[in-house]
Amino acid sequence: MAFAGVLNDADITKALDECKGADSFDYKKFFKTCGLAGKSADDVKKAFAIIDQDKSGFIEEDELKLFLQNFSGGARALTDGETKVFLKAGDSDGDGKIGADGMCRDTRWTFLCLNKCTTFCDFLSLSTLQSSLLW
Repeated sequence: MAFAGVLNDADITKALDECKGADSFDYKKFFKTCGLAGKSADDVKKAFAIIDQDKSGFIEEDELKLFLQNFSGGARALTDGETKVFLKAGDSDGDGKIGADGMCRDTRWTFLCLNKCTTFCDFLSLSTLQSSLLW
């Protein structure tokens, strides 16, 4: 698997099983279940590099649609609705993509105050914080 050494295979399988059905993907729940939420900035950067298939430094909508397939080749594509919700959550400037540049460190308290994500790494940090508050 592409995430070997970063995530546990059993956690990935469980996360994928939880969102097999169309319109059942919840990025916060997925990040928590697969173990990506709460990972170090370095691990998050590795995950970003895997998901950024064209190595543009951004995760565009077409790459996000195939997000689950980065975890398992046989996973389904996200529906258009799931993709748009996911993109909206991570796209801080409205350009239709999620950036990798900028801060990529554990700044959960900053995001709690600002409630804004500027990069994919920040997005994961905020998702981790929200998950810990909600669960």
